[in-house]
Amino acid sequence: MNNLINHITSKKSEELDWANLSKYHEENQKLMVSKKNLNRIVFIGDSIIEGWYDSNPNFFLKNNFINRGISGQTTHHMLVRFRPDAIKLNPKMIIINAGTNDIAGNTGPLTSEMIIDNIYSMVDIAIRNNIDVSLSSILPVYKYPWNENVKNPPKIISFINSNLKKFCKDNGLIYIDYYSSMVDKKKGLKSIYGYDGVHPTRSGYKVMQKIIKTLIPGIK
Repeated sequence: MNNLINHITSKKSEELDWANLSKYHEENQKLMVSKKNLNRIVFIGDSIIEGWYDSNPNFFLKNNFINRGISGQTTHHMLVRFRPDAIKLNPKMIIINAGTNDIAGNTGPLTSEMIIDNIYSMVDIAIRNNIDVSLSSILPVYKYPWNENVKNPPKIISFINSNLKKFCKDNGLIYIDYYSSMVDKKKGLKSIYGYDGVHPTRSGYKVMQKIIKTLIPGIK
């Protein structure tokens, strides 16, 4: 894996580094050799997770959270980088927030079942490595501003979230339900909680922080 990373980094090619493995490579290397703060939680996801750190870095720093969000990514990308960006950091827990960009068609058309299977594959990898894992709901979206051709996002999101919730219940995992507290009457993201109908505002992230504090012990 290190030889592959070095090759990708030297080329500095987006085409080669399709999953953006190089983005956190240096940070990951430092964390892997550090014996400090091993009681860490990794958040892996897309721009919603990446933007959470930008909105409130102190929330991540004081809780020993590791942010591994990358804007625009789908579950395909996350599955490729799940080991180097999450598993190999030896966390006590991994929280997966994924799926909205798949629905938006960022890497081409996918069925709901494909999205769910990719998420379940990440869960399976975590469990096989004796790491606790939690799944987050997909945030409500009425329409995607960069792809308004997606038909009925609320229906797709509701279907996937229902499956994730049931999966967590059946397997004794924590399901983090941001959706129910942030959805409006149209089944989109409440305007106070999102600036473009997809990405949270500071107020939106505050709601998410409040929810996760009630579910994960020890969060400040």
